[in-house]
Amino acid sequence: MRWLLHWLFSAVSLLVVAHFVPGFYVKGFLYALLAAAIIGLVNATLGLFLKIITFPITIITFGLFLIVINACMLKFASFFTPGFVVQDWWAALWGSVILSVLHFIFRLLTRKEKKDSD
Repeated sequence: MRWLLHWLFSAVSLLVVAHFVPGFYVKGFLYALLAAAIIGLVNATLGLFLKIITFPITIITFGLFLIVINACMLKFASFFTPGFVVQDWWAALWGSVILSVLHFIFRLLTRKEKKDSD
């Protein structure tokens, strides 16, 4: 259930980003669902690999380089997803920033409360 909720939120987030970022387009909700699934697969495979090999530069930039990697993953996923277009690197970069903020808020809202063991 949690996975499904995350997938739906990711699709809605893509639609929100498409509304605010010029050069970032999603044709509709079904395409947003497909794009969210493909972005998840790309991040789980290629994104993980890139995050591992660029770990030193991520440390030097205090984690800000992860935004660049996420932008690259968005741009890469747009090549394989019909109805999802990221036209340029600025759209990918701003889309990455906004998606990161939205997912951070989502995680805050859906986190499970830890039980105190006192």
